[in-house]
Amino acid sequence: MELVDLTTTPFEALPIEAFKAHLRLGTGFADDSLQDDLLAGYLRATLAAVEARTGKVLFERVLQWRLSRWAEYGHQPLPVAPVTAITSVGLRDVEGNVSEVDTELYGLERDTHRPRLFAKGSCLPSISEDGEAVVSFTAGFGASWDDIPADMQQAILMLGAHYYEHRHEMSGVVKAMPFGVVSLLEPYRNIRVLGAR
Repeated sequence: MELVDLTTTPFEALPIEAFKAHLRLGTGFADDSLQDDLLAGYLRATLAAVEARTGKVLFERVLQWRLSRWAEYGHQPLPVAPVTAITSVGLRDVEGNVSEVDTELYGLERDTHRPRLFAKGSCLPSISEDGEAVVSFTAGFGASWDDIPADMQQAILMLGAHYYEHRHEMSGVVKAMPFGVVSLLEPYRNIRVLGAR
């Protein structure tokens, strides 16, 4: 299985000004934007860390997921949430030829933690031996910073500040996320119980 970003979060969507305010950086100077690229780098690293921990896509993006078999005949849990639309489902054979699956044959079951692709008939179309399914979908809370839940926004700013303030540490010691960040993110983690997929 492989999950690939087909789009990236544009620089303009990043909460640079909110991050500056959180860091209490000076304002009103001619070179206010001097550190913007640096701050954007810390924000992108923070967003990636939060997404990895929670399985949630923060800013809306188009993703492509390739898998060699379905988890179940009638449905397939998607690897991240929230998913707002399934753009396409294709079947690639061993020669690399892709055939698009008719949109009438599948649908999206939205869920906070485990959205699913489901068959509108009895089962999803079969994947050929040594072939794969290619599922393209749109995921994320929204296109702007304001679409992200407030507690996640706070966790992002706190973790970004932690990265920024410890940027010169060279000890090589791996530290866990700060407790306050973990507490804010905990409700968004997908907990799998009793072997649930």
